Amino acid sequence: MTLRWRLTLFYTGLLAVLLTVVGLAALAMMRTSLTNNLNRDLQDTYRTFTNLIRPLALGDPGTAKERDEQGLLPRARYLFPDYAIQIEKVSVVEDAGALAAVLEESRDASSRKQLFDLLRTFGEETRQSIGLDRKAPPLQLSDGEYVQLINSPGGQLFVERNVKDPYNDRTRPYRFLVKLGPVQLDPPVLGLARPSFALTFVGRSLEAPSYTLTQLQRVILLLFLAGLGTAGVGAYLLAGQALRPLRQVRKAAERIGGQNLGERVPEPQTADEVQALAHALNAMLGRLEASFEAQRRFTSDASHELRTPVTAISGHASYLLRRTDPTGQQRESLNIIRSESERLTNLIASLLELARSDSGALPLTRQPILSRLFLGEVARELAPLAQAQGTHLSADGEDVAFEGDPDRLRQVIINLVGNALKAGAKHVHLTSRVEEGGKEIRLSVQDDGPGIPPEHLGRLFDRFYRVEDSRSRDQGGAGLGLSIAKGIVDAHGGRIWLESEVGKGTTAHVQLPVGNLPELDEDDVP
Repeated sequence: MTLRWRLTLFYTGLLAVLLTVVGLAALAMMRTSLTNNLNRDLQDTYRTFTNLIRPLALGDPGTAKERDEQGLLPRARYLFPDYAIQIEKVSVVEDAGALAAVLEESRDASSRKQLFDLLRTFGEETRQSIGLDRKAPPLQLSDGEYVQLINSPGGQLFVERNVKDPYNDRTRPYRFLVKLGPVQLDPPVLGLARPSFALTFVGRSLEAPSYTLTQLQRVILLLFLAGLGTAGVGAYLLAGQALRPLRQVRKAAERIGGQNLGERVPEPQTADEVQALAHALNAMLGRLEASFEAQRRFTSDASHELRTPVTAISGHASYLLRRTDPTGQQRESLNIIRSESERLTNLIASLLELARSDSGALPLTRQPILSRLFLGEVARELAPLAQAQGTHLSADGEDVAFEGDPDRLRQVIINLVGNALKAGAKHVHLTSRVEEGGKEIRLSVQDDGPGIPPEHLGRLFDRFYRVEDSRSRDQGGAGLGLSIAKGIVDAHGGRIWLESEVGKGTTAHVQLPVGNLPELDEDDVP
């Protein structure tokens, strides 16, 4: 995964976490706000109800004729259409303090159970309700909820119950305020009103708050998805913008090689780590260029300085062999001197060639070449050498026109064929074929020699490297031929590699761009 995508995923994930936290916080705040508003509404309704309960005369037998088929007073239902109310007397004690004292005295579970059962039994006898189905089970508290209610400040508790609607079979969730306190249930006696200690349930449906929360969840989810998508696109674009200078540095660094060490990567004026990295790369390239230049200069200067004395040694040895009458041992020594000086002359020439290649000064005379004709000429040129050691040399393949320096490429093919002959191959075959849909051409040299072990294939183009089993000093190899061939192929914009299997032979491939060639006649091609 690229750095751009990693940055995009990181920032998108970070924003997703933030959006999730904000969404959950907003949802929790809205739920709390709705619950608090509902609680305040229930408390206000309780106060209103207790103020109006006397005119409603819920417990007055004289109002029985006014009740509807559900046992509800139309006036009460009219005043509290959206609420469910249930009220029942608590006859055990006359106030909350006394009830708390009784609960405190009932320390064991059985005593408390008896107390709560007594509260429920008496409540069934005095229970009145508004907005509740009388045929449905009444609202009751569990033992634990009774304990919480009695011990709570103000004698109130909020609970949630599923309530059956009195006019249909639908069951809806309700939130109830449960209150212990004095309520004027009974009519006045002789003009005197005496409040009753009662347990009152005042509830309201949770459908509206639940619907609001559901809609809020959907809105938050849509905002989350939209924000996440926008953040992902924005993070991708911003990451690309931030990494653009780094990509420019990378592309520039990829173009720089041994042939163009004088180039430098751009230093973006961003005053950040990317600019510092580009500056460090340029400093490193400067040091490498100085080192390579010193190496090339030494190789070139040393080769030039060695050429004259080596030529003199070879000339004097030849002079002594022609103009004097040396003994047999002297003649053998002079022949060795001349042979070694010639080998050293070839080595010096190779070093000069490599020095020019490293400096990018390798001259190329590009012209159109016909591949099969070119390989045929190389085969005819090397045929006497191949016949001398009993090797069959052949050339064929597709005849493709391409652009290149025929002399330099001839040097490459001759080097590859020479390596095959030195390895002891009995058959060497030169072929050419089209690659990459006609945009490139591949020249191959295939032999049936002993092959090259896999551990040597990666280093064959290193300078002075030889596979000792098949490349010996006695045959004149200095380990520079493949390095020179690679330099020539690189100068043409191509590539060279070897494929080999021990015991089956070796195939060397040279793949070159065809180039932009005009329509040519055969007379125009060398």
